[in-house]
Amino acid sequence: MNSFLTIHPEVNEALTNGKAVVALESTIISHGMPYPKNVETAIAVEQAVRDNGAIPATIAIFNGKCHVGLTKEQLEYFGLASGETKDVWKVSLRDMPYVISQNLYGATTVAATMRIASMAGIKVFVTGGIGGVHREAEKTMDISADLTEMAQTSVAIVSAGVKSILDIGLTLEYLETLGIPVVTYGQDEFPSFYSRKSGFASPLRLDTAKEIAALIDTKWKLGLNGTILIANPVPAEYEINAAEMEVHILQALNAAKEKNITGKNVTPFLLQYIAGHTKGESLEANIALIKHNAKVGAEIAVNYASVKN
Repeated sequence: MNSFLTIHPEVNEALTNGKAVVALESTIISHGMPYPKNVETAIAVEQAVRDNGAIPATIAIFNGKCHVGLTKEQLEYFGLASGETKDVWKVSLRDMPYVISQNLYGATTVAATMRIASMAGIKVFVTGGIGGVHREAEKTMDISADLTEMAQTSVAIVSAGVKSILDIGLTLEYLETLGIPVVTYGQDEFPSFYSRKSGFASPLRLDTAKEIAALIDTKWKLGLNGTILIANPVPAEYEINAAEMEVHILQALNAAKEKNITGKNVTPFLLQYIAGHTKGESLEANIALIKHNAKVGAEIAVNYASVKN
């Protein structure tokens, strides 16, 4: 076992016996939602994975180790970080060596969670929305490390599409360049996180978890490394109209510019701003979509484990 890994006994037992395991990120707990809603959501998401036949493995870094599977006390610690009562880093790939070597606390982004999941042997990862090409990236070169990590790490991702604060069209183009299959679950249009619509056609569509598991298995058996992005639209009753959301996004982007917020601080700021200006509606949509992703991700993991076994 990798010396930097600490795997929860329940997760280790599942992996040893070929059971379905679903990786979950921790940034959504420490940097994505306010306390205590973040901890409540994290526990509910883990339960949704269990209810659909898989074992949850929330991933985070502390004490010089990458922890795969957290206790409720550990979830609580990372949840309190949202109130800035604890010093928890938002950790992407470039931050991992520093945070681990310095024995700091780190909540993992999509890229870092994928890498640690792969180290542990977990093949399915559920998140809210992936990072991607930021708006005005032609000027800033701001492209998330999530995308380059997705090109090389063989862990399938279930998300509600690309975060709508990003340039969805350019992100889809970049995913194509990297050779990453993008399949939308149950509809022809690619979703935009808070909304089921984005104005962009999905490159691929599949309608069952069994079909998606077969796609995952086939890709990796062909020797094609990297992820498959499974876009799972937010449940219709929780979606926010895409045009309405775009108004809030533009206001949030302007506010970020005025405050000179850059780098890894941009996404948490934008999400917090939008939640505040939609009277919590975006937060409720965020919670609904991550729970729904957990359900679908668990179903895919169970089917993939069945194929492998």
